[in-house]
Order: sequence, then C-alpha cells, then structure tokens
Amino acid sequence: MPRVFAFHVSPSLPARLKCLNDLSLNLRWSWHHPTIELFRGIDPDLWEQTGHNPRLMLGRINQRQLTELAADEAFLAQMDRCADSLKEYLGGRGWFTGAHPEAAGLSIAYFSAEFGMTECIATYAGGLGLLAGDHLKSASDLGLPLTGVGLLYQGGYFRQYLNADGWQQETYPVNDFHTLPIQPVEDARSEPLLVQVEFPGRLVFARVWKVQVGRIPLYMLDTNVPQNSVEDRRITGALYGGDRELRIQQEIILGIGGMRALRALGVKPTVCHMNEGHSAFLSLERARNLMEELKLPYFEARQLGAAGNVFTTHTPVAAGFDRFDTWLMEKYFRDYCGTLGLSFDHLMGIGRQNHNDGNEPFNMAYLAARLSAYTNGVSRLHGEVTRKMAQPMWPGYPLAEVPIGYVTNGIHARTWTSMEMSALLSRYLGPRWADDPMDSSVWERIDRIPDQELWRVHQLRRVRLVHYARTRLAAQIRQRGGSAKEIAQADGVLSPDWLTIGFARRFATYKRATLLLYDIERFKRILLNPKQPVQMVFAGKAHPHDNDGKELIRQILHFARDPEVRSHVVFLENYDISVARYLVQGVDVWLNTPRRPNEASGTSGMKLLPNGGLNLSILDGWWDEGYRRDAGWAIGNGEDYSDANYQDQVESRALYNLLESEVAPLFYDCDEQNMPRGWIAKMKVSMKKLTPVFNTNRMVAQYAEEFYIPAHERHLRLAEDHCRRVYPLVEWRKRLRSGGSGVKVTLVTPEHPGEAVVGAKLKVEARVALGTVRPGDVRVQLYYGNVDEAGQIISGHSAEMTLQRVDGTEEIYSGEVECSDSGSCGYTVRIIPYNSDAILPYELPFIVWAE
Repeated sequence: MPRVFAFHVSPSLPARLKCLNDLSLNLRWSWHHPTIELFRGIDPDLWEQTGHNPRLMLGRINQRQLTELAADEAFLAQMDRCADSLKEYLGGRGWFTGAHPEAAGLSIAYFSAEFGMTECIATYAGGLGLLAGDHLKSASDLGLPLTGVGLLYQGGYFRQYLNADGWQQETYPVNDFHTLPIQPVEDARSEPLLVQVEFPGRLVFARVWKVQVGRIPLYMLDTNVPQNSVEDRRITGALYGGDRELRIQQEIILGIGGMRALRALGVKPTVCHMNEGHSAFLSLERARNLMEELKLPYFEARQLGAAGNVFTTHTPVAAGFDRFDTWLMEKYFRDYCGTLGLSFDHLMGIGRQNHNDGNEPFNMAYLAARLSAYTNGVSRLHGEVTRKMAQPMWPGYPLAEVPIGYVTNGIHARTWTSMEMSALLSRYLGPRWADDPMDSSVWERIDRIPDQELWRVHQLRRVRLVHYARTRLAAQIRQRGGSAKEIAQADGVLSPDWLTIGFARRFATYKRATLLLYDIERFKRILLNPKQPVQMVFAGKAHPHDNDGKELIRQILHFARDPEVRSHVVFLENYDISVARYLVQGVDVWLNTPRRPNEASGTSGMKLLPNGGLNLSILDGWWDEGYRRDAGWAIGNGEDYSDANYQDQVESRALYNLLESEVAPLFYDCDEQNMPRGWIAKMKVSMKKLTPVFNTNRMVAQYAEEFYIPAHERHLRLAEDHCRRVYPLVEWRKRLRSGGSGVKVTLVTPEHPGEAVVGAKLKVEARVALGTVRPGDVRVQLYYGNVDEAGQIISGHSAEMTLQRVDGTEEIYSGEVECSDSGSCGYTVRIIPYNSDAILPYELPFIVWAE
C-alpha cells in the first residue's frame, strides 16, 4: 500500500457568511427552528441528502451558490437574526443561576455511552441516547454548569434495511468526523489532545473531540488514532458492537479515559453523573485521582469521591446490567488495583451482590451503586422495580426503605415539537411554553387556542407524515430491487384523513410489537372498517444478535404486504431521530404495549404531548403515572400476570376493544363543521396537563435540586479542612463492619395492653448489646404499624428510642409507640447505623432486628 498523506478540507465561506460556521458548530440549531430553516433554505435537496448535516452541506455546496447567498439581502437578514439569537442565548444565565446562587462552584460531569442529539451524529441506539441528548439540551436551557462525556464511534449504531423476506440486515457506514458538527480538541502545542489508558501490556490512546450543545460542551473519545494498534483503533468502532471483551474496553475508555480527558481539559467536577452503569469505572478513577491529588488512602478517597457521584439506572431487569467474568476483570484490572492499593478480590467484591462469592461475575450496576451517594430509577414504577432488584444489597431493610429514588424522564420540548405547532403555541401561549415548559400556568392557556386552528395544524402534520412515509417506502422497495408496480403502489399507501397510529421502538420481545397480530382477522376488521378506517405506521430496530426481535419485524412486514391491508400498514426502515420526528409530530395515537413492568420509562410517547398526539398504552413506565382518562387510554388496569400467553390474550382483546369502541369512534365523531370536538378536547387536556410534567427541563431541575446540589455540598463538606471529616467517617464504617456482628437487641420489655385505642401511646424498653460499637454510631428505633395475616409489619413507621442508662455491658433504651391506626398492629425494635456525615442507609447496609 502506498503511503497516503492525509489532510482535511473545510468549507470555504465568503467573509459575509462566516457566521454560518459558528451556527453549524453549535447544536443549538437542532432545536431552533429559524436556524434549521436557514440551513434548509440554502439548498433543500442538499439538506436532505446530507442527513440534515449543516457542516457537510456547507462543504458540498458549490462556490457559486455561496457567492449568491452572500449577496442575498433576505438570506443575510435571516442569517444575522439567527446569529444574534445564538449570541443572546449563549450570553444568558438560565434558570439555575438565579434559583440556586448558593451552588456556586458546582461542576457536573454527565457520562453516557450514547448521546442522541441530532440524526447526523450517529452516537445513539435508542431511548437511552435520546434521553442523554435531551438532558444536555435542557441543562443548556437551564444554565446548569454541566459537561458531557461520551464515546465517538467511527461507525455509530448500525443502519437497518430489510431483505425481500423482511429479515433485518445491518450496515455500518463509516463516519468522517471532519464533516460533522464536531470540533477536534487541541493541546497547548496545537496538537490533537490525547489521553492514555493502561491496557494489558500496552497503552491505548484516545483523541478528544468536542460537540457544543448550546451552552454545554460534550467531550467524546475516539481510539481510531495512529498511536494505537489496528485492534485498539476499533474499540470505538461501533456502539454496542463486538464481544464482552470489546465491551469492557469501551467502558474502560469511557469511565477511566473520560475522567482523564476532563483532567487534561482542566475540568474538575464536584459531581459525576453516570447515565447507566457503562461508565461506572469512573468511580475508581475518581478515587485514584483524589489519592494522588490529596494524598489520601484509598478508602478515604473512595468515600470522598462517592459523596459526589450519582447513578441513574434505566434497566428494569437484572439481566440487563453489564457483567464481566472474573478472568476478564483480572486481565484488565489486576494492575490497576495496585494503583489503588487494593487487592483484586476486594475490587471484585464491590461488583458482586455477595462480596465473597467467587463464582459471581462483576456487575457494573453494583459498582456504580456502591460508589455513589445517590441512585435512581427513571419513573415511579421503575423506582419500585429497582428497589425490589436492589433489596439484596440492603438485607434486612423493608422494601420501602431501600434507598433508591426515582426521577421520571422527560423530553426536550423545543426539539420534538413541530415547527407548525411551535408557531401556534407561541401565538397563543407566548414564548414561555418553550423557555419554561415546566410552568403549568403557561400550558393552561391551551384552552385559548381555537379548536379549528389546533386541528388544522395537527392535520397538516399528518399529511406530511403520509407524504414522508410514501416517499420512504418507495425508496425502501427500490433499494431491495422491487418491481415498478410495487414502487408505484407505495404512492397509494396511507391516507391523510384516516386515524393514524404509530408504533416505533426497539424491537425487543418484551415490547410486544406484534400484539395487534394476536387475532389477525379482528385486526383487519379494525383497519378496514369503511366508516372508521385505521392505519398503522411501524418503525424500529432489533439488536443485531436478537433473532427473536428480527422475527417480530418480519411478521409485521409480511402482514403489511397482505393485499387487503397494504394501504393501511407501513413499516419504515432505519428508525432514527428523523423518522421519529415525523412520527411523533404526525400520528394521532402512539401505541405502547410492553409486558409490564419491563418498560423503565419509555420517552417516545412523551414526544407526542406538545404535538397534540394521544397515548394508548399499557400502564407501564411513565404512562403508569401520566395516564388520565381524559387525556388518553390505558390498556388494562396495571395487572401483573404470571402466564405470558394469557397476558397477551387478555391485553390484545382489551386493545381491540379500545380501538373499536372508544378510539376510532371518538376520532370520527365530527360535528357539522367536520370537527371531532371530543378528540380535540382530549388533545387539549393531554397538552395542558402532561406536557409541563414530562419534559427534561423539569427532569434536569429535579436532578439539580434533589441530587446534584446535595452531592456537591456533601463532597465539599467532606473535602474541607484537609478532608478532616472523611477520616472519622471511614473509621465509623470500619467499626460497624468489624463489630456489627456483636450488636444485638437482647430484651424488649413492652407495655402490652392487649387492646388499645387510637391515639394511645405504649411505652417500650429495650436492652441492647453494642460490643465494640459506640452508642453514637447507631440509633435504636421502634418500628411499628399494621400487621398482615402473617404477623409482619406493613407500611411501618419508625420512632427514635432514647438511651436511659448503661447496665454493665448493655445499654437500656426507651421509647413510645403511637397507636395512630385501628386494626391489627405490632411493633419491634431495630438498630440502624448513624453518622451525621453519611447518607443512610445508602452508604452502610447495616440493620439488626429484635429476635
């Protein structure tokens, strides 16, 4: 092979158009409709051909067009308005500074394996990535001091196409980063900034790139650099590609390499937020950095680092967490343990449910949870599911006291609201619907919008969806070598006037994409009802190794080719942000049919809310808390089933019944002006009541107030005065761990009336043996409440007991049980850990009950 001298060619813009460069490099354009229209207006065809990539478009447009634009006064005026708007936006403070002046000095690092911000940067696979992208956008709008950290994949996630039989095929196009709205980061010598991470017998280098997301910088690491071997250059080759060894390599680069990139950039986070467990190795690197910077021993550094870590899990099943076998962990971490002063067995214990089970693999979720101060799920129901999964980490604690919270996900309203709906909302609600979407008082103005105008905008977006689907379907048929007749038929699919239902998501079996096919003949009757026709648009990818998911796609495609329903059912290939945008802005109903409770949150249905679409869903994920009868439909009543086949039978029938008796009749029930007043009323309630709740501005503000600021303050408190609080905190943990087995409740002396009345107080005395544990290390509590048929306390309450005296080697405590409820009641005594500098019971899963 000849030696190639590579170089990069950048767009050559006339001086008057130079600000197009700045506009293209800040992803604020992706949620600012005037800037999108500015770029689209330059060359609409080229805008589509480049995948909505302004950098690539500016590089491909011919010089003559640029010269003409530089002389076009109307274009220049629009460009200047966009440039002024960006400048004003970047100079603004946002909500955070005014709301929380006490949090000066807060610096958040937000780590995620995927980020979905715009379709032209393919660093996302699905909901996790889109959530991360929306998180950054809202952090920018709110003015949070946040920095994103991720991986820049050479091939991104795969592109999907279907063969003649409907079987999913994958391609992995190679990205040219120099044609994307991404900038290389340089060091002080104007050389590419590289960080290095120790791998077995070698160093692996990663180049740092920057994506500017409004006010937020996102730094992404890329191992495809000349300093690496061919194999190591492929570490960031594809998102979720390869085997377990490639996965651990990616997660080492993300977590350890990401922390080193921040250090090289001079960014010193006080809070590190792990979006899923992929980046959990950062907790080890953060401890190592603190050992080096503050000369701390490992356990003190771990304590200080964990105080500022936050872990969000999106996984509703234990099998979904990344796990690594002992041999793989030993290969990559035995030497690293030496830098921490830890034994390898100790490190493995952090990542195991049972610290001492040598057969248990290393679980990234356990690592993240144990080395964080806060852990949360992503919806109320998911919080409950996560507490059940995590309960073994806090043995002895009632489920309600397992310290796992939740922050329900949201969507970035500006990004997902159509241009037409945005204009309508601005006209009647004012600009604050987008500037402050969590203000419910603004959304109450929805009632000001005339029904005719709201319906006209919604109809327009349905028309655009139909046109888009026809064009895309024709291209799909052409690509797989379909006949001219098939291509011509694509122009007749769907109708701009029919009730349109969308179903688009990852094709995992638990999402039950084919639930509607349970009774095909009944489904056909619903679709083909001559008075109330229904049409479906499907989209979604199956994981490349998930043949069961691919089979679901094949079944849907075969059904869609049935001549009877061909004009009513379409499957759109290669589901991405662009496809999602057309769907959520154009469908009337969003269908979601997961097997409860396996949907952690499910943000796709939220994207309909500001666009006026309605949700029809199983009561799972966010819909379990968002559903209201006047704003959408629920399939079932939140039942849990042990028989999956029976569940499918029951819930498919419930779905058919809803479509036949409620959804379609309401859509087609029009007045003399051909307006479906009942449907529009439901649209308005959904927009008014749900949009201000299920958006990422509310979500990010909640993270800030419930997690970021407390974690930041605790980290600073432990670090102040040469970390003087850390040492006694670590010693306290050691005392309880070493002496906890000797802590016992030896005798409970109750006042036992047999019967009591509501409002009565029962006095209780308890003798406890603490052994080597100090009285100040623990709290002795009464735990009381109603009891079930087995005599166990349900929904218990706790009350502190007071140390009265010491009797030899035992302490005597007393307290009172308040009889606040009638019925069968009971109480017991327990001992729990206590330290004013600890988050309990999160940091120390210790509890002793009276026996």
